Amino acid sequence: MAESTRLVDLVSARIERALDEQRERLLAISPDLAVFDQYARDLLSGGKRFRALFCYWGWQSVAGRSGSFDPLGEGSRQTTAEAIVTVAAALEVFHAAALVHDDIMDRSDTRRGLPSAHRRFEALHADSGWAGDRAQYGTNAALLLGDLLLSLSDAVFDEGLALLEPARARIVRQEFHAMRLDVTAGQYLDVHEETAWPAIDESEHLLRAQRVIVFKSAKYSVEAPLLIGALVAGANEAQLEGLRSFGLPLGVAYQLRDDMLGVFGDPEVTGKPAGDDLREGKRTVLIASARKTLPPGPRQLLDELLGDPDLDDGQVQMLRATLTDSGAVAAVERSIDRHVQRAKAALDAAPLTPSAREQLASLADTVIRRVA
Repeated sequence: MAESTRLVDLVSARIERALDEQRERLLAISPDLAVFDQYARDLLSGGKRFRALFCYWGWQSVAGRSGSFDPLGEGSRQTTAEAIVTVAAALEVFHAAALVHDDIMDRSDTRRGLPSAHRRFEALHADSGWAGDRAQYGTNAALLLGDLLLSLSDAVFDEGLALLEPARARIVRQEFHAMRLDVTAGQYLDVHEETAWPAIDESEHLLRAQRVIVFKSAKYSVEAPLLIGALVAGANEAQLEGLRSFGLPLGVAYQLRDDMLGVFGDPEVTGKPAGDDLREGKRTVLIASARKTLPPGPRQLLDELLGDPDLDDGQVQMLRATLTDSGAVAAVERSIDRHVQRAKAALDAAPLTPSAREQLASLADTVIRRVA
């Protein structure tokens, strides 16, 4: 636990240093860009750092040493330890960029208890009395903020790779590219399903929702950070396969929990309005499972209300009850349990260091029991 806490602190410090360097360049261009720096800092100051933690413990699962050696302890920093902190920080910056773009696509008003980036830019436009359409300005500016964070992520990632020997750095970079392709493809499929579902055969809805989970979240949130960390350490194929067999089912469980929180989460804890996924019209596994069992009347009502941005609290409560009564909530909870058990079984059998296996099992419990 102390090692994970130190890792989070080091990653946060590395992100701060990257933001400081970026701020200096931005302000040299124009003081108007100070807002980019502030909004980026606000977004990156929060979060649970799960991707950084999975990246680090993927590294430790291969590079870890027995005994009391702590690679993050005072006086024991080494080149590969510095590389993994830097690479883990880059993953967190990439995640921040993805959140900015995701909130635009989902028309989300809040993120981590604050207005989402495009809403903040929109409010800045309105408060400043500027000309033109404030909503368009908010969207345009937030898109650019997301792009700026993507660029920063790349720069930080390259600094981490520069600490590795070139052949290993190329392999790590290839995994990073694969992660970005997968999450972009998954994000598009998520957007696509929200509008294309009426033209898709009913029998395919659940399968397509599961595919979105795999590529939008499961690989990106858990599997890819694990593999990137392990590759920094020089993992062999057996170790990579063990981490894949652990990471993918855990990543699916992670997103299933996220989908449940998007419907049933407490706004005071999640930082997002109650039933936000219902208003956004997310065609999740939870929704697809409910539609399979609901009779025609309730199913039609679900389809009519899902995606209505003006759903009131009473309608959200009604949809929650419909999903629960359909048996979908219980089915998703069972699926989460099955995926976690599959992940832990794979972890037990993987040729990884014992200390890392213990920490990864603990992380698995944390990400599934989370309430935000």
